[in-house]
Amino acid sequence: MTLVYTEYNDGQFTKKTLEALSYAQAFSDKVIALTINVADPTPLARYGVSKIVKVTAPELSSFQAKPYAELLSQVAQREQVSLVVLPSSANTRYLAPMLAVSWQAAYLSNVSSLPKDGQVQKVIFSSKAISWVPLAPKQVITLAGNTVEIKEAPAQAVVEEYTPQLPKERIKHLGTEKFTSKISIDDAAIVVSGGRGMQTPDNWHLVEDLADALGAATACTKPVSDMGWRPHSEHIGQTGKPLSCDLYIALGVSGAIQHIAGVNASKVKVVINSDPEAPFFKAADYGIVGDLFEVVPRLTEKIKQLHP
Repeated sequence: MTLVYTEYNDGQFTKKTLEALSYAQAFSDKVIALTINVADPTPLARYGVSKIVKVTAPELSSFQAKPYAELLSQVAQREQVSLVVLPSSANTRYLAPMLAVSWQAAYLSNVSSLPKDGQVQKVIFSSKAISWVPLAPKQVITLAGNTVEIKEAPAQAVVEEYTPQLPKERIKHLGTEKFTSKISIDDAAIVVSGGRGMQTPDNWHLVEDLADALGAATACTKPVSDMGWRPHSEHIGQTGKPLSCDLYIALGVSGAIQHIAGVNASKVKVVINSDPEAPFFKAADYGIVGDLFEVVPRLTEKIKQLHP
């Protein structure tokens, strides 16, 4: 049996949650999904879920790795599963290893394949290589983003309420920072980001206009978030949110090694920069050497003409 941790934002389950469920379908004939503070979890039944463990706990309304890990460990033991699958996200980077310790299981991150001969593929070296790693009898897995095709497999899911036993002193009441982008970075197929080459936050409308034309999420580099131009929730890269979208467009991003390592798993990378020696051009699939303040408005307008 397999347990899947689900993430729910802005009234819907995230794309990467559906990827995790699709992965679990192929892995196990019984898939159990855990939901936290979701009023109606029944849509999960469309993705092969036979049982939904529904937790309603106001004190868990904000993500906190330690109590979430204890909750998952309790449910995994209760359901006697041998595998827990988590979607790829900023939160699960902290949650999954804590769960492995609490549940006393092995942990594999960035898994990119179904098992073959008791082994799975794992993305390593900042998405530059792949390794085959054996599975353990008790296993925690986080998936590499955008590596699993979402497949519907309608099932009759039983919904069961569960009240966790969590020490109150471990739960803290935290504030939250909302994305300013219309589309979540975690679920976006296309991401448009800006770096210091945007010069001032007043020019950020160029990033947003291009993103709107493409139906994309907006993001930024670490220096931009550090300067307060954009919220830290939009910071992508090795030290921020890892990115594995279909198309990544970088505007005025020179390409620090930490940034490139964090977005290298994206399928197509496009760079627009006035400096022909910018390091990012060596990692990009396509590059435009030019003044972004001239190139981007023309590109945005052309896209709007093609897709009114």
